[in-house]
Amino acid sequence: MRRLLAVVVASTAVAGVLAGCGGGENWAKNCTTTNGVVECDVADRPQVGAVTGDLLDGGTYDLANDRGKVVVVNFWGSWCAPCRAEAGDLEATYQATKSKNVTFLGINSRDDKDSAKAFEKGRVTYPSIYDVDGDVSLKFDVTQTSTPATLILDRQGRIAVALRRSTTTGELQPLVERVAAEANG
Repeated sequence: MRRLLAVVVASTAVAGVLAGCGGGENWAKNCTTTNGVVECDVADRPQVGAVTGDLLDGGTYDLANDRGKVVVVNFWGSWCAPCRAEAGDLEATYQATKSKNVTFLGINSRDDKDSAKAFEKGRVTYPSIYDVDGDVSLKFDVTQTSTPATLILDRQGRIAVALRRSTTTGELQPLVERVAAEANG
C-alpha cells in the first residue's frame, strides 16, 4: 500500500510541471504549448532543483554534475508501449547530439528492476535512474499525467521544453539542437 501511495503521489507531482502547475503556479502560462509540446523562452523557464538517484545499472547520478550541458530527461517504463516505440528515436537523438555537450537521462518508474534492465538492454546507451517510488520525479518538481514524457533542460538546469507524450527523432532532435545552440546565458 505504501508503494502504491508513493506512485500516486509521484504521478501527481510530475503532472504539475507537465500540466503547467509547478509549486502552485502555472509555470507554462508564458510558454507556447502546441500539440503536447511546451516551449519556454529563457526568461520563463523554471529552474530544476537538486536531483540525485540510484542508477538502474548501479552507481548514482547527480544532475549538478551535468550543469553546463543540455540534459534530456525521459520518463519511461518497460510496461509502456509508447516508450518501446520511442526508445530508438531517443537513442538516435542522443547519438546525434552528444558531441554538442548534450546528455540524456532516463527516469524509470513503476517497474521492477529486472524488467527495466531487460527493456534498456540493446535499446539505449545512456543511463537511467531507477525510480520505482517516484521520489526522483518529485525532485524535478514535475509530475507526469502520462508516460512517456520528456524534458529538455538548458545548460543552467532550467526546463526549456516539456513533451507530454512520446516523441520521434524528427521532432526531438531539432528541439534539442535549438536548446544546445543557445548562448550560455
